[in-house]
Amino acid sequence: MLGVRSGDVVVLTGGFSLGTAHADSYSTLLIARLVTGLGLGAALPILIALASEAAPEHLRSTAVSVTYCGVPLGGAIASVIGMAGLGEDWRVVFYVGGIAPILIALVLMLWLKESQAFRARPAASAGDAGLLTQLFGPGQVSRTLLLWLACFFTLTVLYMLLNWLPSLLMGQGYSRPQAGAVQILFNLGGAAGSFLTGRMMDRGHAGRAVFIGYAGMLASLAGLGLSSSFALMLVAGFTAGYCAIGGQLVLYALAPTLYPTHVRATGVGASVAVGRLGSMAGPLAAGQILAAGAGVGGLLLAASPGLVVAALAARALLGQRKRAVLPAAAQNAAP
Repeated sequence: MLGVRSGDVVVLTGGFSLGTAHADSYSTLLIARLVTGLGLGAALPILIALASEAAPEHLRSTAVSVTYCGVPLGGAIASVIGMAGLGEDWRVVFYVGGIAPILIALVLMLWLKESQAFRARPAASAGDAGLLTQLFGPGQVSRTLLLWLACFFTLTVLYMLLNWLPSLLMGQGYSRPQAGAVQILFNLGGAAGSFLTGRMMDRGHAGRAVFIGYAGMLASLAGLGLSSSFALMLVAGFTAGYCAIGGQLVLYALAPTLYPTHVRATGVGASVAVGRLGSMAGPLAAGQILAAGAGVGGLLLAASPGLVVAALAARALLGQRKRAVLPAAAQNAAP
């Protein structure tokens, strides 16, 4: 069921992305973007849950990281389209972003199988309790709240960078092609950070992954604000992407391990939804901070406290993960 559902959601997302390219009024454009966003928000937790279930336990974080690599790689492709001049007609990027998911969805619906753990629990799935009971039941309260806190502040900073980085760079005197190059390296760094962070977690170095992700984010924010040459800015952009998207991957890899199988997609989906609130708050707050005259340095400094909170929450989640492993394993093994 999850495999079919993921295919349906991807088709919906691709279809409304194509609809965006043909929007003939503001209201039509608004509806198309809203539904596309809903589709993206629904597809990601389903795909993460599927990747987590399909992989053996010792490769679970790697499977999630490989799945999530598609997000920054897609961002890099969009940046390349813009730099190549193909983006002068703004519809091109929506054609690419609409047709490709629909083709991939056909593959998902034809060949993607449900996990054995999910198929083995029809009774539990049919009798699911309410959403709040699933997420805040016995032993789940602190896990859910810590995960939400970490997701919110991590995505606040990540989407602030994704939305404002080109404008910030051009405001510092860099040309549009230079800003595009930094954006591409940001996304490529994100893909590398996603994959390598997943491998690090599967090798038992989750604490190290958390430290590298969040300490690296703080350092790269300083680099973006203080770099005095284009070469240093490229390094700062790559590092920021590596650490920011790698830090987000830590949370997405942890989330499935915190919940039993029949609640897994719900738990991951709720954390993604809370993160999406952060992804809206970050760019909005950045606009207000810049409008107040704080400048690039003030904006990046204002993002730092949220990263510290997210880092502490992510570190606390590692202890919750260890306590969740044995109960989840026993529940999934039950007939």
